[in-house]
Amino acid sequence: MEEKEILSKLPYSKPFLFVDKIIRIDQEGVEGEYTFDEDLDFYKGHFKDKPVTPGVILTEVMAQIGLVCLGIFLLNKKVNSNIAIGLTSTDIEFLKPVFPNEKVTVISQKIYFRFGKLKCKVSMKNEKDEVVCNGTIAGMILED
Repeated sequence: MEEKEILSKLPYSKPFLFVDKIIRIDQEGVEGEYTFDEDLDFYKGHFKDKPVTPGVILTEVMAQIGLVCLGIFLLNKKVNSNIAIGLTSTDIEFLKPVFPNEKVTVISQKIYFRFGKLKCKVSMKNEKDEVVCNGTIAGMILED
């Protein structure tokens, strides 16, 4: 499955689409990128004098790249436009802030995928190759 096909099947659109590019994807994991545009609404109120990306948004970026993109790839051609994705658990440690205009890379490694549940070990790095957050994310991928 090609990157463009995976991206077209994501159930998100701007301003809530947090995947710019898939660098690598296979049966064991995925690596992708996202750049935080300084004009995103949440920066206006999240530390007004020095905006910082909220942890919930960092978690969402890791989930979209590391869980949803990988899940679509693993389901392969079976995915239609009527998929529902539900996050079932997260355990994320936040280590460094992410600021407006920063590009991050998410690296996800599959722990298991069975009965529609995908669990992954995820890590997010900044452009200096520093880990900004990491942990595990799990979710259910269901089709109508």
